[in-house]
Amino acid sequence: MIEVRDAFRIFESAAGGSVALQGLNLRVETREIVVVLGPSGSGKTTLLRVLAGLERLSAGGGRVLDTELRDVDDAFRARSLGLLDQHYARALSPDLACRDTVALQLELLGHAPEESTRRADELLDHVGLLDRAYERPGKLSGGEQQRVAVCAAVAHRPGLLLADEPAGELDAANAVTVYRLLAELVRGEGATALIVSHDEHAAAIADRLVHVRDGRVVAEQRPGGAPALAVTHGWVRLPDRLLGETGAPTRVAAGIEEGRIALAPLDATPAAERAAQPRVAQGAPVATLEHVAKSYGSRVVFTGLSTSFDTGTLTAVVGRSGSGKTTLLELLAGLERPDAGDVTLGGTSLNALVRAELAALRRRDVALVTQEPGLVPYLSALENVELGLALRGTTGDARAALADVGLAHRVDLPAAKLSAGERERVAIARALAADVRLLLVDEPTARLDEENARATGELLRRAAHERGRAVVCATHDAVLIELADRVVELGDYVSPR
Repeated sequence: MIEVRDAFRIFESAAGGSVALQGLNLRVETREIVVVLGPSGSGKTTLLRVLAGLERLSAGGGRVLDTELRDVDDAFRARSLGLLDQHYARALSPDLACRDTVALQLELLGHAPEESTRRADELLDHVGLLDRAYERPGKLSGGEQQRVAVCAAVAHRPGLLLADEPAGELDAANAVTVYRLLAELVRGEGATALIVSHDEHAAAIADRLVHVRDGRVVAEQRPGGAPALAVTHGWVRLPDRLLGETGAPTRVAAGIEEGRIALAPLDATPAAERAAQPRVAQGAPVATLEHVAKSYGSRVVFTGLSTSFDTGTLTAVVGRSGSGKTTLLELLAGLERPDAGDVTLGGTSLNALVRAELAALRRRDVALVTQEPGLVPYLSALENVELGLALRGTTGDARAALADVGLAHRVDLPAAKLSAGERERVAIARALAADVRLLLVDEPTARLDEENARATGELLRRAAHERGRAVVCATHDAVLIELADRVVELGDYVSPR
């Protein structure tokens, strides 16, 4: 179904070339569900875009459904491919009812409206949303919207489904549901799927796992089995875990021992332990909510919400998609006003401030990292962080902040040439570089693999413990919840614990 041979994709710009794929080889058989795993910036999304004909290879070649990659065009994509994005809003028109959204692709391909509607109803019934067929997306939760997007992606019975982090913005329960439905629909139609993810729930539906690093396949495995390292023209990438456990060598000796290839570190040194900084004592609340209520039209987000966020504390705000996690952060930042109750920051009631006063307070005391990083695409990672500091009228070590999030080697690249996960880390670095009392972060690990997610969580915890900030993180990531000092659970509002 898919064959990619020695694929290279180099993005050229005035700032120089950036290699997204370098010698990648991949084969996917008919009716396989293959999950591609790898850290942000490893080339996963570029691979999907190449297969969909949205990017052209710089070198190498391949075929999709017996069509050369260079010949994949709009017509082929519309007939033969299903595309599913983690940003479900991109697939759903706010002006179309769910049934119309699912039926749209079929009608564009010339199917009769009655046939298209029948197929849409069949799929919506399968995912438990037939009773919401006449609703518009804005009336649905995030998990429900992604289920509609899944239906729209497979309605025309594509031979190949390409999915990019399809549950990246969903809580664990909705992620399980979406992946289960994907597997049912793909297998039920006799289709093939290539799913880019770093989610363990995706691995649960896979026939095969493919690990990508540095633009090439580095390992493959069957679920539950040990990974087999890939050999590409004599090159093998050693797992970071093995290198770390052997002292992070930069040179190794290779030999044959009892018919096996044996590697021995030549210059290994124990990894330097990061000097532990004393923890700042947990202090008075930086921000509080007192009996806060918030609604959007007829939809009640929460009522009677009272809680506080203290100095030196990392708080994880959790709850199902649509439970109000993002709304809570926006209330704390003064970007939304409560319908009732009061929000205070540093003892100042935000309700009493006019817009200019709120903006001044945010510049001085609040850093907010949203799900969309909001970077200037033509500025480098370093320049984006420096710009954020300049707009605040403050100073900070932008380069050190980028090194803290693992981007020391990417500081001079324009934001447009970074992966989605790398752009998210630049936004986090920009927030960490600012000297603020309240750090608000919305789903910071949604686009990160587990290794980078844990590193990001540790950074946020250090920002609280060592710098005395109140850090509030909206998340459904078990890694961040595990690292948090405190958890506030939303959804039919449950008292914080």
